[in-house]
Amino acid sequence: MPIEPLLPTTERALLQRVATEQSAKRAPSLVAAVVRDGRIAWSGGRGRVAGEVPGVDTQYRIGSITKTFVAALVMRLRDEGKVELNAPYDKYVPGTAFGDVTVAQLLAHAGGITAESPGQWWERTPGVEWPEMADRVGAEELKHRPGRRFHYSNLGYGALGELVARLRGVSWLEAVRTELLQPLGMTRTTPMPEKPHAEGFAVHPWADVLLPEPAHDAVSMAPAGQLWSTLTDLSRWARVVGGDTGGVLRPDTVAEMREPAVVEDGEQWTGGYGLGLQLARNRGRRLAGHTGSMPGFLATVWMHPESGTAAIGMTNTTTGVDVPTLCTDLIDIISTLEPALPVEWAPLPEVDPELLALTGTWYWGPAPRALRLLHDGWISLTPLTGTGGRASRFRPTGKDTWLGLDGYYAGETLRVVRRTDGSISHLDLATFIFSREPYETTAEIPGGVDPNGWQAL
Repeated sequence: MPIEPLLPTTERALLQRVATEQSAKRAPSLVAAVVRDGRIAWSGGRGRVAGEVPGVDTQYRIGSITKTFVAALVMRLRDEGKVELNAPYDKYVPGTAFGDVTVAQLLAHAGGITAESPGQWWERTPGVEWPEMADRVGAEELKHRPGRRFHYSNLGYGALGELVARLRGVSWLEAVRTELLQPLGMTRTTPMPEKPHAEGFAVHPWADVLLPEPAHDAVSMAPAGQLWSTLTDLSRWARVVGGDTGGVLRPDTVAEMREPAVVEDGEQWTGGYGLGLQLARNRGRRLAGHTGSMPGFLATVWMHPESGTAAIGMTNTTTGVDVPTLCTDLIDIISTLEPALPVEWAPLPEVDPELLALTGTWYWGPAPRALRLLHDGWISLTPLTGTGGRASRFRPTGKDTWLGLDGYYAGETLRVVRRTDGSISHLDLATFIFSREPYETTAEIPGGVDPNGWQAL
């Protein structure tokens, strides 16, 4: 169906927000876009790049958004069975001072290792190869007990880039190109700038003058922040973060990456980190994506997976522009002025009669659950009352078996138990028995069922 353009009042509000940020924060240039329905619904630019207003094809350095690409490569290796997230880093790259830190802890910045690489400020100086970098890292770079807390580590992502290179037999960058960028058609995401691109500047704090910033090849630290990209390319990557993966990752793998592994600010968290993705809560929305910062550049990609709405912002200044808040505001503007339409309901194209027979009410003890058939043989199991919780979705893994994807039963196997004649006796889920009737006597309820049955007092 055709996609309707945004209302002029919405476009004006979006442009007003971008223009205000660029003017008030003195950004040499600033570009932003809103993604909806799988496309750029709006984009705007302010300032000048080579004398022109920047647009959707103007490259900016995206800094730590690079980490999301590295994380996607690690998760691809995990899905292929070549990496265990709970395995120590030393299993894949031996000989480092942090070899007992797990791959998952590195992905989530929970390994406790130093934030920056030893030596000079890596973002403004030429990089070194991994063997030299690894030799620089000693016990003093281990700042916290692994798993204790969130401690952002650029060095950790340099290490993950080396892990990818060792297991793929090519550089991390070549793996990004062949496994992610090329399949997704992201032709303007590169390790060094290609015209048209913005130059990086620092803006003087007390005068409206600029200082050019250097842009070196970070080499072993490049996986932490080397890439340059455009609004067009990052709009495609935002859709991957939202689950429209184009086949480069399983959608449930991306959903796993979006789950909070650590939080930054206590129990009522507003910011956290998953497996390679930054997380935020803003105005009742849970956002996923990443911010980026390199000398001369700031960038952000935020995706709201529930509505499929994303915002992207990039600027060529070292500090001062609040790009993350700009992006959350753009999402809020479009969501408030033009709420996303719900996905149009349509019946399943086909259905397995045996799966259809599973649907309906099942009981865990006396508590009713509804089993619903979803797409591609997926099912959901949800409470029918307001108490009890434990709603989960399940992906089929074989005949009569499903794997829990979220909620209490994430990672657990749901199994259909059949009688000798092939009819369904009950469901077995992590030792819990679900029967068609409350405490059904023929369903092998653990502990048995009182032979006197249900009684009145």
